Amino acid sequence: MFFLSEIEHTLRLPPYLLNRPLNEAIKGELDSTFLDKVIEKLGLCITVYDIQSIEGGFIFPGDGASTYTVMFRLVMFRPYEGEIISARLQESTKDGLRLSLGFFDDIYVPVPLLASPVHSEPDPRLKDSVTWIWEYDGQNYPIDGADEIRFRVHNVSYPPIPLEQEEEASDKKAVKPFAPMVITGSLDGDGLGPVSWWV
Repeated sequence: MFFLSEIEHTLRLPPYLLNRPLNEAIKGELDSTFLDKVIEKLGLCITVYDIQSIEGGFIFPGDGASTYTVMFRLVMFRPYEGEIISARLQESTKDGLRLSLGFFDDIYVPVPLLASPVHSEPDPRLKDSVTWIWEYDGQNYPIDGADEIRFRVHNVSYPPIPLEQEEEASDKKAVKPFAPMVITGSLDGDGLGPVSWWV
């Protein structure tokens, strides 16, 4: 789920940071550049783990900032296919479930990957929301968000950045914001789904 990734980056250090210790100033700039950002094929950056080397310190003509080549390691969130993760229910719609880890919210479980057989019932508390119910051995087991939900990672994708935004009509639902990393999960398996199903 969490990995260390080594990266080399050319960093411009603004002049107002030159009075701070070099490692501290560079770590602050790396944090602001990479923290909470998704790097394709590497995952979501959680934090700068350490700085391996700093080289350079060149000041280019017409620029008051110094430029360094920095080798450092980042702690990245990138689950692997087949990994079992516990999350919380964020949204339940006719298209499936949306789950959250607290620090990452783009986890989707589409209807074909829910436990089967399954059916939905309208949720009286929320408009445009449904409650998915697994039918097993003559009993109904709802996915209502009361418990943590265990899911298996089915796929991790990095969608291309859209060049044009869809027009937002006043009477239509708001356009979903772009997600640079999307996890598709599955609840179809033993031990998967709300924890209360299996206790």
